Amino acid sequence: MQIDYQLLEKSKQKQPITSVKGVSFGSIRTNHMFVMNYEDNEWKNPRIVPYGPFSIAPGAICLHYAQEIFEGAKAYMHSDGELRLFRMDKNAERFNHSAAELMMPEVPVELHLEAAMRLIDVERDWCPNEPESSLYIRPFMFGTQDSLGVKISNSYIFCIMVSPCGPYYPGGFSKTIRLLITEKFHRAVSGGTGTAKCGGNYAGSLKPAAYAQKMGADQVLYLDANNRFIEEVGTTNHYHVLKDGTFIIPQFSDSILKSITSRSVLELADMGKVKARNERIGIDDFIAGVKSGEIIEAGGFGTAAVISPVGSYVFDNGEVITVGNGEVGQYSKDLYKLYTDIQTGKTPAPAGWLQTVPRY
Repeated sequence: MQIDYQLLEKSKQKQPITSVKGVSFGSIRTNHMFVMNYEDNEWKNPRIVPYGPFSIAPGAICLHYAQEIFEGAKAYMHSDGELRLFRMDKNAERFNHSAAELMMPEVPVELHLEAAMRLIDVERDWCPNEPESSLYIRPFMFGTQDSLGVKISNSYIFCIMVSPCGPYYPGGFSKTIRLLITEKFHRAVSGGTGTAKCGGNYAGSLKPAAYAQKMGADQVLYLDANNRFIEEVGTTNHYHVLKDGTFIIPQFSDSILKSITSRSVLELADMGKVKARNERIGIDDFIAGVKSGEIIEAGGFGTAAVISPVGSYVFDNGEVITVGNGEVGQYSKDLYKLYTDIQTGKTPAPAGWLQTVPRY
C-alpha cells in the first residue's frame, strides 16, 4: 500500500506521555491518524496525517442517519521492545460484518491491518509499558454524502486513531463493579443492529447507563426483549462462573455483539486451558444461582476492559445480591493472568493471535 506520510515537524508535535496512571480511558490522542476515502466504488488516498478535525458537509448522512461503525483493538509493548497487535484481524473481520449490517463498503482485512501497523509504527513511542496499560486502537468509518434523503451514502471516510490507555474502569481489574438488572431498557432486539458495532447502539445505551448510576451501579446487564434471558452488559459481554470453575457466556444471538475476548476465552477452552461454554441463561435461573451460591463469580469480557469482575447486582427496587464474597474470584484472577500474559508476551500465544508491528 502506498501511503502518503504528511508528518508535522517534530517541534510542533506533542511529546509522548510517560505514564497513564490516573488518566481516564481514551482521553489521550497521539500526533497522527490514518485516513482514506471511499469514492467511485473504491478506496483512495491512504495517508497518515496530523491528528485533527475533518471537514464534512452539514448534510453528511452520518450526522443525520447514523451510518457509522467503529472497532476497538489493542497493541502491547513486549519485553523485547517490540509492539504487537492482539487479534486485530478478528476486529477487522468484525468491522466488515458491521459494515455489511449498515450497508457500508468493506475494508479489506489486510489493508485494515497494514494501515493500523503503519500508524502504530509512527506512534510507537506513545505505547505505555505499565501494568494494565496498552495502546488502544480505534478504527471507524462514516458516510459523508451530503443528502437529507434517507439513503445509503456513496462516499465514506475510514480513519484509525490511537490512544495510550490504562484500565477502562477506575481501580482496574482488582476492583469489582456493580451491574443493574432491570426490565426498563433493552440494548437491542432480534432483527436489529445488535451484532454491529455502530454508534447508534451506544447512543441508545447512554440513558440506561445514567439510570444505572442513579441506582448505584456502573452499568446495565441487558436482558432480551422478553425479559427472560441474559444478553450482555452495556460495554462488555457477560460471564459467570460455576462452582466447578466453568465460565458460562450467554449464547450469541443476532442481538448480541460478539466480543473478541469472549470468543478468545471459548477458543482457550477448546485448547484445554480453561473451562468455558456458551449457554442460554435465564435471568431467573441466574439470580437463583447467585443467591444459592452455585454461581460463585461473574463479570464482563471486552477489549477495553479485558475482564471486569462483578461483585454485586442491584434491582430497580434497590435490592442488592452479592456474587460470592463480593470480591474478585480466583477463577477470574487466573483467567485474567493467563489472558493478559498472552497479550503481553509473558506466556506463548496461540498461533496467529499476535502480530508484530514492523519497523517500516
